[in-house]
Parts: sequence; C-alpha cells; structure tokens
Amino acid sequence: MKEALKEAKKAYKKLEVPVGAIIVKDGEIIARAHNLKETKKDTTKHAEMLAIQRASKKLGAWRLEECEMYVTLEPCTMCAGAIINSRIKKVYIGTKDPKAGACGSVLNVFDDYKLNHKVEYEIDIMQKECEKILKDFFKELRELKK
Repeated sequence: MKEALKEAKKAYKKLEVPVGAIIVKDGEIIARAHNLKETKKDTTKHAEMLAIQRASKKLGAWRLEECEMYVTLEPCTMCAGAIINSRIKKVYIGTKDPKAGACGSVLNVFDDYKLNHKVEYEIDIMQKECEKILKDFFKELRELKK
C-alpha cells in the first residue's frame, strides 16, 4: 500500500483526486498508476483502470489471474467491473468511499452479483494514511477555490 500511496501523492501534485494503484504478480510490482481524469479530460482515467491497462500490456494478456491490486480508495462501479473482468485475484483497499464505493460502501459489485469471477478483497489497509491524503487534498482544493 505504501507504493500505491506514492502514486496517490503524484496525483495530488497534479491536482488530481489522490488515488493510487499498483498491481503485483509473484511479489513484483508490474504496474503502477494514479488518477489522470482531470489531466487527460477522460472520465475513464482512474488509477485502477490505468494500472490494469499497464499490467495487461506488460504481461501481453488481458487476464490478470495471478495478480493482486493495491488501491488507496475503494473502487467505483466502473473500476470494480474492470477488476472483475480482468480476473484480478485479490484487491487490497486503503479506505472506503462512502459516496461512490462499489466494494461495500454504496454497493458491492464483488459480492452482490453472480458474476463469472469472484474477487477476494480486504478493506482498511493503511486506512488512516489513505484517508488523510484525500481529506488534505479536498481541504486544500476548497482553499484554492476561495
């Protein structure tokens, strides 16, 4: 999760919502990403989506069956769907997203539906640190808008 937080800090510096994600296979980081939605003017440029794309490119495959993802914020519905479709084995989530989280906060795409792949997941990994960077970011953003 520390590496995912490093990615979140990169997003923060770009005035992007500070979410970072990494994908690990056999104990090695094969992809890392952070939000680029504002920078790229593209709603699909979430950290999870970018990390999945980069991992698929590195492995030359869309199936990431033996991979695990670490992400600082609970994935949204779009990202949870991509995680399922890419066959990621397990996701470690930093903190919950009470407004858009799709892994238990608002809905649970991983558990509530009979989909073709089951994703294991754990929530609140380094929760305080992952929550703090988000709170600091939004506080600073409000100050900039004054």
